[in-house]
Amino acid sequence: MGPLTFAALAAGLVASALTVVLHPNPVKSALALVVTLFLLAVVFVFLEAHMIAALQVIVYAGAIMVLFLFVIMLLNLQDDAAETRGSDRIALRAGAWLGGGVLAGELVTLFLRLPLAAPSAAPEGYGGAAVVARSLFTDYLLPFELTSILLLIAVVGAVVLAQRREA
Repeated sequence: MGPLTFAALAAGLVASALTVVLHPNPVKSALALVVTLFLLAVVFVFLEAHMIAALQVIVYAGAIMVLFLFVIMLLNLQDDAAETRGSDRIALRAGAWLGGGVLAGELVTLFLRLPLAAPSAAPEGYGGAAVVARSLFTDYLLPFELTSILLLIAVVGAVVLAQRREA
């Protein structure tokens, strides 16, 4: 991948990720997350990790985003945004900008201290199904299972919150 292609993809990723965080409408924010995930899949294609790119689209941009949109629609988050008072909203925005500024400063400091090294060639089988499966079910088995439990808890929590609202 050339520097110009990388810069274009990086700019698109940053713009769509900022839209996820800054957009007040949760549905449009979730759709911007889909764009972010697709652009990340394109980066994986350029890195010749086709299996990871396909998993990125199928699992994250497909299944997980359907789950997110289901939870957003189930909780009806549009009503909550209208209930927030103006002074509370200003305080939340100021805190978010302050936290984001601190994080951005820390990241800039970190990247300025990192030594620049020439990129090395990818190892044999990088991004292939066998390597990903072996790594996922040996080295990362516990985080993989914990993620599935976390998603299950999130869905159950959304259903419980939706039932409380109706009562």
